[in-house]
Amino acid sequence: MADGDNDEVVDGGVNPRRRAKQDRTARIVKVLTILQAHGKAGLTADQIAKRTGTAKRTAFRDILAIEEVLGFPLNNHNSRYSVAEGTFLPPLRLTLPEAASVFIAARLATRFADTYDPSLYAAFLKIQGALPKPLRKHVLPALTQYANHPTDKELNEHSGKLAQAWVEQRVVEITYAPAAYDGDHEPFRRRVHPYLLEPSMQTHSLYLIGYDEGRKAIRTFKVERILDVAITPQVFTPPNADILASSLRLAWDIISDQAAVSVDLRFIPSVAARVAETVWHHSQTHEPEPDGSLRWRATVAGTKEIRLWILGWGDEVEVLGPADLRDDIAATHARAAKRYNA
Repeated sequence: MADGDNDEVVDGGVNPRRRAKQDRTARIVKVLTILQAHGKAGLTADQIAKRTGTAKRTAFRDILAIEEVLGFPLNNHNSRYSVAEGTFLPPLRLTLPEAASVFIAARLATRFADTYDPSLYAAFLKIQGALPKPLRKHVLPALTQYANHPTDKELNEHSGKLAQAWVEQRVVEITYAPAAYDGDHEPFRRRVHPYLLEPSMQTHSLYLIGYDEGRKAIRTFKVERILDVAITPQVFTPPNADILASSLRLAWDIISDQAAVSVDLRFIPSVAARVAETVWHHSQTHEPEPDGSLRWRATVAGTKEIRLWILGWGDEVEVLGPADLRDDIAATHARAAKRYNA
């Protein structure tokens, strides 16, 4: 082994100096990708900094590195930097159905995101160059609008660390602030094996699903409630992917660490067809009743998430079981009626 290789790995991870170089290289490539996507219109240093999650001074240094180190000449017109289209990344070949799927994914991701993440922005910029022009022209405006979302630097930093630990299969230590309705109010420390990072369509949030060493069970953590993340040198062996996927299928949305519950509902005739035409959960079954109503059943992990879906139907659905869920929904409607009649 060469002398310079001795400090490639430190405490089970990559040497911090080497990682810093890798991060800078990745950031410069990201800047090039962003500039390529914006074509002749280009971007200002402020816009580059926002889209890459860096300071304006860092953006200027990256622009200088692109020109002097990488040898990519950039145009500078009225302080807007641009690179000639087609001079950087080779095109990715997609079939038309694949391209349409990518386009829909980009629209969904930017539509439901509440804050701006430079990594998500850069990822879709790389992909959009492979789309047919009729689709490509819709992606960039959507991403430009997405870039105007407020930036939560702490959330992006935590998400990045969790993604790194997930890929490297490293144990993380997190400080977590539980929700008030969970009963606990004080933040607590946990060692977690990151098995999965999963977005929620219901809450528009990102969740960490992993093995909690303290609870000795798989638990779900909302990333927005994580106050601190530290990646440890310890590695873990993830569970079989099929087993993990099977356990997650019990979730209504994200939460899969609750006991299975059989839910039995009756929808009124006016919405029966609308309910029946959609697959809300893979376990669902339904059949029409003589009066035109719809009997709907599913088995899910706990009732916390499906409860919100049921409440969204208002008086168009009745909970037949389980009894505690029926009582909960009835009490919620009663409180609402009292508030409206006050």
